[in-house]
Amino acid sequence: MDWPRVRAVWKRVISLAWPVMAEQTFRTLMRTVDIVITATFNPASVVAIGLADLYARLPLRIGLGLGGGTIALSSQDSGAAADANRDEAITQGILLGALLGIPFVLFGFFLSESAIRVFGAGQNVENLGRVVRLGSTYLAIIFATAPARHVALIAARALQGTGDTRTPMYVNVVANAMNILGSLALGLGFAPLGIPRLKIVGVGLATAGANVFTAAMLCLAIWTDWSDASFSLPKDWIIAKQLVVVSTPKVAEGFASTAAEFPFNAILLGFGQPVNAGFQIGRRMYQQVTGPLSRGYNVAASVVVGQRLGEGDADGARFEGWAVAGLGLLTVGGVGVGLVFVADAFVSLFTSNPATVGYAVAFAQVYGVCGAALVVFSVLSGGLQGASETRIPLVARTSGVFGLQLGLTYLLGVVLGWGATGAYVGIAATYVWMALIVAAGFHFTGWAGRAAEMMEERGSDASTW
Repeated sequence: MDWPRVRAVWKRVISLAWPVMAEQTFRTLMRTVDIVITATFNPASVVAIGLADLYARLPLRIGLGLGGGTIALSSQDSGAAADANRDEAITQGILLGALLGIPFVLFGFFLSESAIRVFGAGQNVENLGRVVRLGSTYLAIIFATAPARHVALIAARALQGTGDTRTPMYVNVVANAMNILGSLALGLGFAPLGIPRLKIVGVGLATAGANVFTAAMLCLAIWTDWSDASFSLPKDWIIAKQLVVVSTPKVAEGFASTAAEFPFNAILLGFGQPVNAGFQIGRRMYQQVTGPLSRGYNVAASVVVGQRLGEGDADGARFEGWAVAGLGLLTVGGVGVGLVFVADAFVSLFTSNPATVGYAVAFAQVYGVCGAALVVFSVLSGGLQGASETRIPLVARTSGVFGLQLGLTYLLGVVLGWGATGAYVGIAATYVWMALIVAAGFHFTGWAGRAAEMMEERGSDASTW
């Protein structure tokens, strides 16, 4: 093991990852504050916002998918000093994201109530009418800013691909701070300023406002001299084609994960509302603690692997991808183990409902145990993404969430009568499987050659291959 080289990679990765971690910390803190505020209303509100967030992940998946394609081309072309191609890829990605957000606006206005009600179909769900009313209102507000959400996600990934992870951090930290303050003021009310207590509507309005602010500020950074990237008149259909080719599996991966969670949440609701609420809280707690680290390493892996490939150094790209995975195992894996022992204390910050606490602690501990597998999947998926190879993570996640998270949970929890324990086993098996698949893909497949061919096709400098 070349430890000086490993340490050099870790140093660069940390410099790239810490702004992403800070940004993600504020993002997950904002979502955590939303849950905490919502929990002060009633359990039905917690379930409502959790179910609405399942649909809200659809524009998130598209934004992250297109962002994945954009960061791949942006990082490779930055490494190859092909600035014109990079700028056009960034522009095309942002425009496509804005257009794909429009259908969600229409969905939110016309179909949000039916979308929430489907979870309780055929089941005796407590307070179903109230959950539907609250969840559909929140969903309509969030979907109204889906185009802005897409633009914000893609613009952030575009800048990160150039090596600038700080500008997205600056913008998102401010936006999420505004969101937190807005949720507190609008959700709980603030009498001295005459702000009414809008409850879940106020939480939704705060999130929607932050989405618009983030998109506007990141586009301004690209349009001005603040960043190295710039907007460019779209004219190269090869770049557009490659964006779609790289992004489509990433979008499909996200959709598969979200699609599996619909019946998964329905199964949990069948076990009882406290089980579903416990799942929402336990997962949120895990994401708050480890999500920023995993997201930071994921982005850093995409950048270092993509830029090394742009420079023509396939061996360096492979080495650095594994080095980032090792760093993730040491940090995120360790934090996950620690979370197992302090889950009770953390859960008490979210809820004191005795029927919910036990399930929330158990779900949080399951996610903590799986921390090592989760970060390996996140890092190596990021590395493959930087190489324009997004098909392997698609296979890993799709087979995992349908075959294990959903299928195994149904078998154990419903057919065999294990209840929530079946969900614990299904979740753990899912993430171990996903980590094994992407590790094998990163080690054995020819992703470096694929990246070189795509760079040559779009006219970026790949002469060193």
